Amino acid sequence: MEAIILAGGLGSRLKPYTMTIPKPLLPVGDTPIIEVLLSQLAKKGVSKIHICLGHMAPIFQSYLGDGSKFGLNIEYVFEENPLGTAGALRLIETHTENILIMNGDLLTNFDFDDFLNEHVKNNAAASIGVSVRKVFIDYGVVKSNDDSFLEGFDEKPTLEYNVSMGINIVKTEMFKHIPVGVKFDMPDLLLKIKSLGEKVFCYKTDCYWQDIGRFDDYQKASADYVENPAFFH
Repeated sequence: MEAIILAGGLGSRLKPYTMTIPKPLLPVGDTPIIEVLLSQLAKKGVSKIHICLGHMAPIFQSYLGDGSKFGLNIEYVFEENPLGTAGALRLIETHTENILIMNGDLLTNFDFDDFLNEHVKNNAAASIGVSVRKVFIDYGVVKSNDDSFLEGFDEKPTLEYNVSMGINIVKTEMFKHIPVGVKFDMPDLLLKIKSLGEKVFCYKTDCYWQDIGRFDDYQKASADYVENPAFFH
C-alpha cells in the first residue's frame, strides 16, 4: 500500500513554535510527530510515502531523506502555490488503486488495516476516518419554534459531533476530478465524489486521536506520548 502525507501547511496557530520548525516536525516528547506516523505506516506494510510539501520544504527533505531510515521509500511533491488539502494530489504519480491520505500533524493509534478492509468491503470510492467529539455547553440552551416562542430549555447540554480525523482513503482514479492548479480541499473532493453517485464511507472509530493544530492540543499530545510511547508504536 502507498500513502500520502499532507505537510505543506503554515502552522500559523502554533506560532512562534512554527516560525523555524514546520508543524509536522514538532516533537512529541523527543520524536517529531511525523516520524511517529512514518514508523506506524512502515509497520503496517506501507512501502512508499508521497509527502506533499510547501512551507519549509528543505527542512523536511534534510530530516527525512529518502525514507530508508524508516524502511520506506519517500517521494516529495512540491506546491509552488498553496493548493489546499487535495489540490496537490493531481501532482502525484502512482499506479496503486486505493491510497491512504492523511495529515502530517496527527498523533493516533488508528487501525489502518481495518480502515482499508472496511473501505474495500463497502466498495467505496473514498472513505473518511471519523471520530466523536463532545462539546460541553455551559449555558442553558433555549429552544424556540419558528415563530420565536419558547418551547423549552436544554440546561448545560453536552453535544456530540462526528468529526473528520484527517485520515482518508481514496481511489486514485478519483484524482481526475481535482481541478489543476487551483486550491481544492479534501471536503471539496469528497463532496465531488459523492455528487458523482459514488460511495463515500464514514469509518467511525473510538481510537486515540489528537491533532496538534492548537497549543492545548499540542501540549496534550506531547504529554500523552511521553506517558506511554509504546501505545503509539
